[in-house]
Amino acid sequence: MRLLAPRFPARHLPAMLAVAGAGAVVAGVYGALHDQVSYAVSPEYFTRMKFRQFAWADAGWPPRAFASAIGFLATWWVGLFAGWFLARAGLAEIPRPARRRHVIRSFAIVFAAAVVTGTLGATLGLVVTHFTDLSGWRDAEQALELEDLRGFVVVAYLHAAGYLGAAVGLVLAIWYVRRIVTRERSPGE
Repeated sequence: MRLLAPRFPARHLPAMLAVAGAGAVVAGVYGALHDQVSYAVSPEYFTRMKFRQFAWADAGWPPRAFASAIGFLATWWVGLFAGWFLARAGLAEIPRPARRRHVIRSFAIVFAAAVVTGTLGATLGLVVTHFTDLSGWRDAEQALELEDLRGFVVVAYLHAAGYLGAAVGLVLAIWYVRRIVTRERSPGE
């Protein structure tokens, strides 16, 4: 039952909410910048698919600005959950003076893993689109009326790998936080 309804001291709640909120902002900004890179590789990924998915958020901005808005909207929630889990893993327990440093390091771990994995995903996408048959993508190509299938596939790999990287980074960051909390609980060892 502890997993479904975890218990924590009420005094930790403000720190937990602050870490989760910071995670949402950091992830949203990352998503906005990330989608600028994605847009440069494949504008069609947005004009033919993402703009339709996020039509409800279209404020009439220029395409690149709308792509950034989509990036923010598509990633803020990942950071919210990551921040919450990191706070629950122990960031909220760390005394305030040291907490900021460990929050920054934890977010840097998630960020680095997402960037590295996303880069590897984009590289894999380049290799796949260069050396393999893309017939498995033909339905998407026809349905979305794509002119640059290769760019679209590279960005699809980039995005999928980025989310995977964020998950891997979260696991690594939780491990980091647990190590810090354990070390601070037993300073003499």
